[in-house]
Amino acid sequence: MSYPVDRPAVWFVTGTSRGLGLELVAQLLERGDGVAATTRSAERLSTALRGRRVDTTRLLPLEVDLRDEDDVDRAVREALARFDTLDVVVNNAGYGFLAAVEETGAAEVRHMLDLQICGVWNVLRSTLPILRARNSGHIVNVSSVLGLTSMPGWGLYCAGKYALEGLSEALAGEIADFGVEVTIVEPGYFRTDFLTPDSLVLPAATSDAYPAIRDMVRSHLDLQGSQLGDPVEGARQIITNVVTGGGLLRQVLGSDSHAYATAKVDALRATLDATRESAPLTDFASA
Repeated sequence: MSYPVDRPAVWFVTGTSRGLGLELVAQLLERGDGVAATTRSAERLSTALRGRRVDTTRLLPLEVDLRDEDDVDRAVREALARFDTLDVVVNNAGYGFLAAVEETGAAEVRHMLDLQICGVWNVLRSTLPILRARNSGHIVNVSSVLGLTSMPGWGLYCAGKYALEGLSEALAGEIADFGVEVTIVEPGYFRTDFLTPDSLVLPAATSDAYPAIRDMVRSHLDLQGSQLGDPVEGARQIITNVVTGGGLLRQVLGSDSHAYATAKVDALRATLDATRESAPLTDFASA
């Protein structure tokens, strides 16, 4: 992608009324870029930005149900009508869910995957033709270190992020020849409201069989306000990576994310080393 230098860039960002998404929108507006910002509550987004004293002249707030393909298409059309183009698409919308796999209801599974995967797919189907036609652009899919490694209690959240990682890897290969870059952002714990009831969902019913997960839930709620990650710097790094262009497929944010990911790679390497001799046993014998 050749990031525009002769005009302000135009960003389409989902999940913008809180956390990293809100910080991203605020910094983009401070840069003078145009931002089409999707949210479940335009009023909440506007209130948050007023508190930041940010000039919202180049902001287009859009209330969108990302699970609804027609609603996403409508939002993209409105963004084009306002800004005439799109340069960067950021899929950031999401929420946490803490429960044992057994405790996770079917409706909870569908809702998570409808947003985290189907919602992203809706945005991609609607925006990729625009970027391809321009032979330029950047897709930023905000995953998590829990898209690379898993831990008890995070099964549903990890399922969504693992799927996002696979989708993003395939997408990067498919659109490279069209001049469109893909970045998978993998944050650790950032000091946003992600671990509050506003962004963290708990199961409708729990089981006495999983006391360790109940302890883990309490410890995560107690972690709020002491997370390592600075959302201001996180948003700045995402923007810098897009503006610079030509970066790696993955952008790891946070020392905790790096440590978790490194441990996963080490464990995977140990498994590959241990199965070096046994893996070929299922191959057909060579003639």
